Amino acid sequence: MHRYIPNTEGDKKLMLESIGVESIDNLFDDIPKEVKLNRMLDIGEALSESEIINHMTSLAKKNANTDELTSFLGAGAYDHYIPSIVKHLAMRSEFYTAYTPYQAEISQGTLQIIFEYQTMICNLTGMDVTNASMYDGPTAAAEAGIMACESTRRKSIIVSKTVHPEVRKVLATYLKHRDIELKEVDMVDGVTDIEKLKTMVDNTTAGVVVSYPNFFGIIEDMTEVEKIAHENKAKLIMYTDPISLGILKTPGELGADIVVGEGQSLGNKLNFGGPYIGFLATTSKLVRKLPGRIVGQTEDVDGKRAFVLTLQAREQHIRRYKATSNICSNQGLNMLISAIYMTTMGKSGLREVAIQSTQKAHYAYNELIKGGKYKPLFNKPFFKEFSLTSDIEASKVNAKLLEEGILGGYNLSKDYSEINNGLLFCVTEKRTKEEINKLARVMEVIAWENMIN
Repeated sequence: MHRYIPNTEGDKKLMLESIGVESIDNLFDDIPKEVKLNRMLDIGEALSESEIINHMTSLAKKNANTDELTSFLGAGAYDHYIPSIVKHLAMRSEFYTAYTPYQAEISQGTLQIIFEYQTMICNLTGMDVTNASMYDGPTAAAEAGIMACESTRRKSIIVSKTVHPEVRKVLATYLKHRDIELKEVDMVDGVTDIEKLKTMVDNTTAGVVVSYPNFFGIIEDMTEVEKIAHENKAKLIMYTDPISLGILKTPGELGADIVVGEGQSLGNKLNFGGPYIGFLATTSKLVRKLPGRIVGQTEDVDGKRAFVLTLQAREQHIRRYKATSNICSNQGLNMLISAIYMTTMGKSGLREVAIQSTQKAHYAYNELIKGGKYKPLFNKPFFKEFSLTSDIEASKVNAKLLEEGILGGYNLSKDYSEINNGLLFCVTEKRTKEEINKLARVMEVIAWENMIN
């Protein structure tokens, strides 16, 4: 915990005198009285340094993390193994203090990191170009929707209900204030309703957003979706889990125009929800509509390898209303971590992570359903997440699991009112056979107790 040094009354007086005001309240004279709180904040008396440390420590102990709990929770944030080299390299002072390369060409280290990251994301997604990074997966999806509208000069985006609920919410917020219509297409048996999609996509549709794998972990067939989108000259936007691309066909091979996703699983810790890193990759045809920065490779006057900022279609560099986006920062440290992780793992390592996650998820799935108390919610091929349902309320199952040190599945009724007692489980390569067997045993006990009671 960082120490702090409070200001004394003498310090305050000296600072106020130096700026020519009598009191701290005078600093807020421009704010109308009717909108002020007009009382002290109810935060209690001031504490000493040792007291505040004890207080904050006791609050921190209320949190439980994945070092203490065995996690079978995914739904967009994943407990993957992170090699120790990632933290050791990323925490070097020259890396974690590096900031946006405003004086680009003298920031060769930062530019090289961005260039290597971009290269690996392009290789992973099968796309031509990617930017430095975005705030997170949902905002990357929103920027992709705006890109589609800018490039097609249309004002309508269609998103599948099998896309992560948070992604759809962020899409709605961003597009609403751009006067872009957002339509949701229903799902059937956990995948996009193709027949409904055919009736919704027309010559006013700028883009179709689908997930691969989708929110339920299901690997949707993109063949018909790609055909429907491109026959109507709409852009195909695919939201993807980068780890899955270690074994699945790339979105580029499937005909995607824009590929977005959450890069947290690429070496970034769960961090209680953030900061995370969104990636956005696209074709060379759409490069001028891509928000953020693109770093290119060249040679200096001595013929040595060098890096430059090739494209910066953002509001800080060009006229505001000509900018494609108001994204002003890339997630620099998170991007560095992802680059180190991908470099460390390599093609074979990423493939191994994906294979182990898939195999262990299917083992867990079979163990959980074999007693008959828990049933599959959908009958579709899945990657590392799967949905189950039972006669027991999902929140009760999770509460019982937590008592056994297990972080259970995601309660699907939070976002899908039509799903009763549905839980979305995730199994990564970190989970052992013993942990999976314990999950199955505990859930079987929960089911028997529910029957007795």
